[in-house]
Amino acid sequence: METLEEKYDLKTAAAWILGHHRRTGVPELPAQTARKTADECTEEECLRIVRAGQEAGLKLYPFKAGTQTLARTKRTLGFLHSVSFETMLDVGSGRGVFLIPFMKEFPWVRVTSLDLLEKRVVFLNELADGGFPQMHAEQKDVCRQPFPDGSFDVVTLLEVLEHIPAVEQAVLAAVRMARQYVVVTVPSKPDSNPEHIHVLTKDRLTRLFADAGCTRLHFDGVEGHLFLVAAIG
Repeated sequence: METLEEKYDLKTAAAWILGHHRRTGVPELPAQTARKTADECTEEECLRIVRAGQEAGLKLYPFKAGTQTLARTKRTLGFLHSVSFETMLDVGSGRGVFLIPFMKEFPWVRVTSLDLLEKRVVFLNELADGGFPQMHAEQKDVCRQPFPDGSFDVVTLLEVLEHIPAVEQAVLAAVRMARQYVVVTVPSKPDSNPEHIHVLTKDRLTRLFADAGCTRLHFDGVEGHLFLVAAIG
């Protein structure tokens, strides 16, 4: 039978549970522990926090250990390691499939997360409160360009554009809000996901970014997905 140490990334799970406890009071935790962040906890304390969360019925599947990092996420992280930046806007962060590994590898980068779903924003802000203070999440629509021009060094649109009806507005807003790069991944061919309302080919993306005033584009293919870096300026 798997132990908790084998089943979960204890420190990340503990970070979320600590943040969730501070917002909701669940699970019950010792007052001294509840005031800490995950980085301030020993391995044994993280284990006790995760056990308390499991016993309280919290869903810990986002923190399963041994989950392979997706190829498109590895490609994005590899590119980001090749450039210098201090701020990032991640659009459509969901439950953090990209954002969590990113924050572990780039703890010095200040991250703003956008998502349309309140539950995702709450989850990510709990995670931030419990151990990832470099990040905060907001429930806003990228198409409305919620931040001024040039607010972030990097804007990431990972598995997002194919979901957005006003895709032209989303691209234009991302280009305007970025100072250095916009990074995009999209499926490269039609699939069975009913939420995917666009097939964004290389030609279509090239036109979208050209219309937004950005023509310095680099494309790559990654296991059924297109990877795009748009250089700004």
